[in-house]
Amino acid sequence: MSAQLETIEDYYKRTSRSLVKMSDADFESGKSHFNIIPRKYCSFKSPYNRRDYYKICFIIGKGTAHYGTHTLHVDRPVLFFPSPNIPYTWQCDDDFQEGYSCLFNQEFFNVNSEFNLFKKTSLFKEWSKPFVFLNEEQIELTTMYFEQMYKLNHSSYPFRCSGIKSNLASLLHLALENRVEDVSLNELPANVRLYKLFDELLNKQFPLDSPAYPLALKTASDFADHLNVHVNHLNSSVKSVTNLTTTQIIKEKMFEESKNLLKYTNWDIAQVGYTLGFEQPAHFNNFFKKHAQTSPLKFKNSF
Repeated sequence: MSAQLETIEDYYKRTSRSLVKMSDADFESGKSHFNIIPRKYCSFKSPYNRRDYYKICFIIGKGTAHYGTHTLHVDRPVLFFPSPNIPYTWQCDDDFQEGYSCLFNQEFFNVNSEFNLFKKTSLFKEWSKPFVFLNEEQIELTTMYFEQMYKLNHSSYPFRCSGIKSNLASLLHLALENRVEDVSLNELPANVRLYKLFDELLNKQFPLDSPAYPLALKTASDFADHLNVHVNHLNSSVKSVTNLTTTQIIKEKMFEESKNLLKYTNWDIAQVGYTLGFEQPAHFNNFFKKHAQTSPLKFKNSF
């Protein structure tokens, strides 16, 4: 797996794309970011990297996709939902290239409740099939959803953000409807099966609803015990699929949830920390500062 990680800023520098998007024209930590770009004359080859952002491509045109260890030759319209943790690249095989690409960061995916359902599905997961081939009716619907998002993203309509989210959610539903042939759990390699079980168990714990029900599984050992495997086996399986440690994934999920709780609840800092499994407020403060470079109190007050 590639050690390179392309950020959204790297993407714009590489493609010289405009920064037209729903949020502020910067990449500050915690900012929600979305953009949509037509694929016409998309003739360059993208680097074989992992990304720190999500991307959905509506590809019309022939090309070759290298995704992880797999290669796929595309000769008909397809939706591409790559996992950010899997390195991938696309190379055009002819000059006719149309469609759209939209990209958004983790913050955009987390702060909008419309997308909570999709976090529990196979979309964007390391073990799922990222390509959804489309029939004629689905091509028309997909074109409509992308055209509406593109129009709204360049408009002054005061509720354009809501309209974009609605169309994006419809697009994700269309993809899920078409995933009946997705890889079943029993067909997956053992390490991927274990990662999938870990991922489902982790996501089932969120969102956190009340300080009365604090996070139950918060360490790699907790998950290993629940899955009846040795912690070293869990760690090696997760690392082989995601190139991240089990602890990194858990901590990142806890950090994203801590931001949501600080922003959208009236809980005090100690309650947020306790709900996330920190018995001492100082431990939660240190954890949050390490990830956000600011204190939880300053973060909460900024909203």
